[in-house]
Amino acid sequence: MAYYRRLGSIPPKRHIEHRQEPGFRGEGIFYEEVVTTAGFGRAYSICYHLRPPTRVRKVEPAGFVPLEIVPQETLRHHHFKTGHFSPKGDVATGRIPILTNSDIIISRCRPAQPQKELYRNGAADEVLFVHRGSGRLLSMFGVLPFKPFDYIVIPHCTTYQVEFDAGVQPDLLILETPGNIAIPPRYLNPDGQIRLGAPYCERDFHGPTQELVIDREEDVTVLVKDGQRLTRYTLASHPFDVVGWDGFVYPFTFNADDFEPITGTVHQPPPIHQTFEAPGFVVCTFAPRMLDTHPQAIKVPYAHSNVQADEVLYYVRGRFGSRRGVEEASITLHPRGIPHGPHPGTIVASRSLQRTDELAVMVDTVKPLEITRQAMNMDDPAYPYSWLE
Repeated sequence: MAYYRRLGSIPPKRHIEHRQEPGFRGEGIFYEEVVTTAGFGRAYSICYHLRPPTRVRKVEPAGFVPLEIVPQETLRHHHFKTGHFSPKGDVATGRIPILTNSDIIISRCRPAQPQKELYRNGAADEVLFVHRGSGRLLSMFGVLPFKPFDYIVIPHCTTYQVEFDAGVQPDLLILETPGNIAIPPRYLNPDGQIRLGAPYCERDFHGPTQELVIDREEDVTVLVKDGQRLTRYTLASHPFDVVGWDGFVYPFTFNADDFEPITGTVHQPPPIHQTFEAPGFVVCTFAPRMLDTHPQAIKVPYAHSNVQADEVLYYVRGRFGSRRGVEEASITLHPRGIPHGPHPGTIVASRSLQRTDELAVMVDTVKPLEITRQAMNMDDPAYPYSWLE
């Protein structure tokens, strides 16, 4: 959850008339919409529309998003080479699910075409990690610019459209969760401010930069996803007609290169890299950093028996010091119950290094992850044996 922001025109108090210009239209007021989380118990924002946001002309089924799970006969490590699939669909329809459980869907997406229809996830927060590409996320909250290595955090029920700049094939890692993406509580002081010593601060989080007031009395379709079901709503006017809003719920970006790594004389455990959390999983950023300074330090991660967690790493950029054979856009899954660790030769190779340039995104889940058919088509079956000399 980001901090309080205000953009555009709002009245001096909540739930009172916010008057339009005399003779403007309708009832002469802007129409309030309250966007809440956890019912009415947690963070919220209040938006003011030119027209009521509830006017619907048509509701029709739009199909289902299949999740084809492949049962696994063995418990083993996996390496999915996800950097080579052909672009398809748009940012909403072109997603390829890789791993899933009841708390998260991890997908890859390389859009082949612009997003022509508005999209709304009615049952999940989304995180779009931008491996390649830049552009703008448009919503009723305004215009949100993004660039490579941005996490774009999109709250439940945000109707949005993504516009990519020309010239670069967009490439995304996408997380969907029925919970709420939040800043880890240990990073916050009792007043709600991000603590001194945390790996980022409020200045690193960026919300919409300008209003986007689309005044159109015309039919507009929105593709709504809830779980695996898709529904197409036809609205009587464009939903991006908000003249102002304030609150704590809105899409925002955080760039992975703004993460400030915490280092020590010896190797530090993965929780120091934590960036976000949600019920059932955490998201970590392995950013470029100074390596351990003890003269006898082992500068790659120690072998680890996964206990009550599945570990997913998405490799973004740089040289990955503890792994052989991975490449940009590789995804590794190290499941619970069996140890994993640095590949042979990487400990010796790291002794003379003083810093690492690697950038990777890690997702650790509490519940076991299931693997999709599309992921198995990208799987390297030899990966479990790659620790042999």
